[in-house]
Amino acid sequence: MLEKLRPPFKRCIEPIAKLLVAMGLSANAVTVSGAVGTTLVGIATGITGWLFWGAVVLTILVLFDSLDGSVAALTTGSTKFGAFLDSTLDRIADWGVLIGAAIYFFMNIYPHHDGLINTQSMNIVALVGLCCTAYAMMTSFVTPYARARAESIQCEAKGGIATRSDRLTIILIGMAVSGLAHSPLWLAIAMALLCVLGTITVFQRIGEVKKALAARGGLDHAD
Repeated sequence: MLEKLRPPFKRCIEPIAKLLVAMGLSANAVTVSGAVGTTLVGIATGITGWLFWGAVVLTILVLFDSLDGSVAALTTGSTKFGAFLDSTLDRIADWGVLIGAAIYFFMNIYPHHDGLINTQSMNIVALVGLCCTAYAMMTSFVTPYARARAESIQCEAKGGIATRSDRLTIILIGMAVSGLAHSPLWLAIAMALLCVLGTITVFQRIGEVKKALAARGGLDHAD
């Protein structure tokens, strides 16, 4: 859904991209820096439980990561290796953010009182959030895989109700609101929403490929 905002957003960040080029940074350096930073901050956010500030820093890092394409356009241009590197490291960064959410939920399943873990009660919201995060992690990896596999058989599967930018926006809003509310509830709701949208997106991409293959009579030819 948010992919439609990409062109105007690219125009807004172009001055920052020019600054990075003036500093001597390559597109690949921006890609690596953004992915490493996002992964580390995502995990640290889950461990510390500082969801609001973690969401703020992650938002900055995600925006920084989107600069690699603009830097490439101003320097060497887009390359096949650059696109491959960006796509690969995006999966690692996505994992970092999701595993951070999973760690946060895991640490909140049993309430803490004065430094002690109360094993007599269970935070059902955190448990549900952890399960939803595990499922959302699966759909977040199947979605780009479906696109890559489709391209290998000369089909397109780029559509869907929730692209990467949509998924990250939902997670970061859930983190920020939960951080302000000091409750895992809103992040759990965000993860449940991701489960639904992720599932729809996967089936939408499967449908795109099936329709394309049917149009050219290729449904009966399997690997």
